[in-house]
Amino acid sequence: MNQPHAPVSPALAHRPEALLLDFGGVVFHTEKRPEGRADAAALIHRHLSRAGHAVAEETLRVSLDAGLAALKDWKNAAGRRREPVELTHREIWEDFLASDLPEPARAVLAGSAGWLLGELTPLLSEHTVRPGVRELLHTARRLGVRVGIVSNAHAGRSHRALMREHGLEELVDVQLYSDEVGIRKPHPAIVERAARALCTRPERCWFVGDTIDRDVAAGHRAGVAAVIVTRDKHTDNPPYPVSVRPHAVYDTPEGLVPVLAAALDTPPPAPSAVTATASTRAGAGPAALLLDHGGVIANAVKDPQAQKEFGLRLAARLRRAGHGVSDEEAVAALLEARGAHQRFKSEGERGPVVPEVTPLQYWRDFFGTSLAPGARAWLAAEAVALSHEWAHIKSRPTLREGAAELLGRCRELGIPVAVVSNTVCGRSVRERMASFGVEELIGVHVYSDELGRRKPDALTVREALRGLSTDAGACWFAGDKPGRDMAAARSAGIGTTVLVRGGSLDDEALNGHLSVPGPTRPDRVVASLAELVPLLSGRP
Repeated sequence: MNQPHAPVSPALAHRPEALLLDFGGVVFHTEKRPEGRADAAALIHRHLSRAGHAVAEETLRVSLDAGLAALKDWKNAAGRRREPVELTHREIWEDFLASDLPEPARAVLAGSAGWLLGELTPLLSEHTVRPGVRELLHTARRLGVRVGIVSNAHAGRSHRALMREHGLEELVDVQLYSDEVGIRKPHPAIVERAARALCTRPERCWFVGDTIDRDVAAGHRAGVAAVIVTRDKHTDNPPYPVSVRPHAVYDTPEGLVPVLAAALDTPPPAPSAVTATASTRAGAGPAALLLDHGGVIANAVKDPQAQKEFGLRLAARLRRAGHGVSDEEAVAALLEARGAHQRFKSEGERGPVVPEVTPLQYWRDFFGTSLAPGARAWLAAEAVALSHEWAHIKSRPTLREGAAELLGRCRELGIPVAVVSNTVCGRSVRERMASFGVEELIGVHVYSDELGRRKPDALTVREALRGLSTDAGACWFAGDKPGRDMAAARSAGIGTTVLVRGGSLDDEALNGHLSVPGPTRPDRVVASLAELVPLLSGRP
């Protein structure tokens, strides 16, 4: 597909500030050495022998073959993730290359993991510099274009050594390898870090790779100016269908040299799109509506009798499983768990990251704190199911006045709705809204137990905005807790915050928040969601 006379993509019309290159498939071509794995097994054998472990080379070869096959599957699977992390050197040996060897042998190999991986790279493969690479690097240097290497690697040290041995190290300005930075392509951050290291931004870089599923995907996700492919053995055989495409394809790096030399030494024009903000929408309704659940869409009244009966059923189940837990102990443990949960929430809200309790924590650590280890093991096994049952019985919910009308009007006007709720069981919230007949009117669901973070952590609201795909400043958020809902909405950049009275806080507590300026003070206060209905279309 190298076509010197074909029109150059507009993405390559302007010279980049930095050129980011993959290592294998761009700078180097690799070929497996026929004797490579036997040599690697011999190296491992010698290393283990020095520690007093006699493991046959044949055994080591079988383990190595199995580990490399599994590692290939892992890398393909990681390529489907939005933000894949890299395996540590120890994980590669413990979990892949030596996972079926005796524990003492695994310990020895894990202790020398980084060194061994560095030694294996040249043993397993031959590396040759690809045609045009030197000319490309010299052209970039002559034009003042900075150059970075961005590579998935299990041994960045060996890649650095190869760059040095072939006289290429002095022609690049930074090298990023996944084992050294902890993330791997197609994670866009590895491209972003390389751009920052070269005093520029991704949108002023060209990214050159050889794989569609990793390199091309990473470049597009990072927002580089141009994504370029130099064909190699993996280019035409991605492990699964990939929708993204490069801006240009060349058979070798040679094809890119004249394109870089001819590119205009001017920055590309700035995008002209204008983002809608709260100010540009003055007098209009929201672009999207975000709602809390408890206290806003529905109110709930605690049901002490149902809670006690749950405790009795739980005690009976524990006894059937062979654990001597009395009715009294189970009911008392429920009270202790609720108190521990409240303390957990209060302490968690003091930091910038606000975690949500997991079912395992709630039942094994809060409820089961005074029970025997066997009973705690049973609670750990049943934790998720217990949280679902507990969420349904601990209180009696009712749909709040105006909720159905508001959600229906949003549907009529095409205003998307998200629910952002702190809860121990998002599954039960969905089921309750389905029972109220409003679940189909909600497009985005964010529940703290499923996200792992709870309001006032702004991530809860940002995650909803990500699903709504709209500007935060043009959105409204309605909640009943100023210290959680209003604070989270403000931190996420929501344009208009609405406090709904009649939820979990009484008027005296709410008035205290309303009297003090700050992030917990709402823009509007309503007694019912029905008051928001005429405002959706911009009517006062």
